[in-house]
Amino acid sequence: MNQLLPFLKKYYSQIVLSVIFLLFVTGNLTGVSTLAQSAMLKTGIMNAHANEIDEPQDFDYDFSITDVEGKVVSLEQYKGKVIFLNLWATWCGPCRVEMPTIQSLYNETEHDEIVFIMLSLDKASDREKVISYIKKKEFTFPVFTQAGYLPPLLNVPSIPTTFLISKKGKVISKDVGTTNFNTKKFKKFLLEESK
Repeated sequence: MNQLLPFLKKYYSQIVLSVIFLLFVTGNLTGVSTLAQSAMLKTGIMNAHANEIDEPQDFDYDFSITDVEGKVVSLEQYKGKVIFLNLWATWCGPCRVEMPTIQSLYNETEHDEIVFIMLSLDKASDREKVISYIKKKEFTFPVFTQAGYLPPLLNVPSIPTTFLISKKGKVISKDVGTTNFNTKKFKKFLLEESK
């Protein structure tokens, strides 16, 4: 044991890199990452901030999305409502980690004044994959795919990214990365915005 400790200290970084490479090659790196993020989500470290942006910017409603039935939906129809807009993809581990918290939030929210838009950024050819994933996980929140053009605000460098748009058409909150939205603080913030 005494001889093993100096060896581990000397080759620690090579061992860690080898383990990461092995996990990557075997396809298990995503699983480990997802497991780590799930654990962090449960600690409260990744709770939604529920803080308004200092200088809210206008939201561009001039685009359309497609629902899971293939119907094209204009965002214009949601003007005057609070919009919870989450950008995600089936291949995104951090997105998959936060989705159950969004489902819980959706289950506990009135949908008359608050619209949920779970916008998949998967390729158009992967539409069936998106539908299959949602059914498999038994998510009931509204899921959409791109119908073409997305405004510059939604061309984000990383996902998941979630925007909260006020009734007045202002982006009032933005969360990037895996986030727990099913918190008392965020629910209160959401409900206050919908009044």
